[in-house]
Amino acid sequence: MSFYNLYNTNVTPKHKTFISFHHADDYYKKKLETQWGEQFDGFVSRSVGDGDISPYLPTDRIRQLIRDDFISDATVTLVLVGQGTWRRKHVDWEIASSIRDTKNNSRTGLLGLLLPTYSAQLPYGMNSSVLKYTENGSIYNPYTIPPRLNDNIECGFAKIYSWPTSPNDLRQWIHDAFQRRKTCLPTNRRDSFSNNRTEAQTHWRD
Repeated sequence: MSFYNLYNTNVTPKHKTFISFHHADDYYKKKLETQWGEQFDGFVSRSVGDGDISPYLPTDRIRQLIRDDFISDATVTLVLVGQGTWRRKHVDWEIASSIRDTKNNSRTGLLGLLLPTYSAQLPYGMNSSVLKYTENGSIYNPYTIPPRLNDNIECGFAKIYSWPTSPNDLRQWIHDAFQRRKTCLPTNRRDSFSNNRTEAQTHWRD
């Protein structure tokens, strides 16, 4: 611990953070780690890849394996949201697993982070009234972010932000997610993805 941290009780604590992302957005995951990696105790970014887990296992078993073997001792899960992130089964699995209590690991906090490449596009026929604002004032379409993330934003367990301009902001957002995990229950009722959604699907909507 630094001399500064020892005597300044207002310093926001650091938290080990699992990054859930679509591999097409690997550039921004690396940028986050290199630009602001010092803000964390460490990243737990070993995301689930194709072939790591059989999709034919029961849903509860998949969630348990991801929570115990991949997310491990993380206390917060950060979802990087690009244009196609919502279609990825691994992102859905990682969110579902991270907010699930297991024998070996308790649930993590959860937050979303819109990438600079994200655009709140309205698919044909969708009214602009569906659009919402992130915590720091950017517009997003809830039907083009991961549906399970949106479920938890709606119930108050998670929050979503646009790309940060300050490392202190990001650190505070992560700390807030860490604290919420003890004061608000997540929702995890949605069926898990069995496959990736196709590029032809421009949005999800129940």
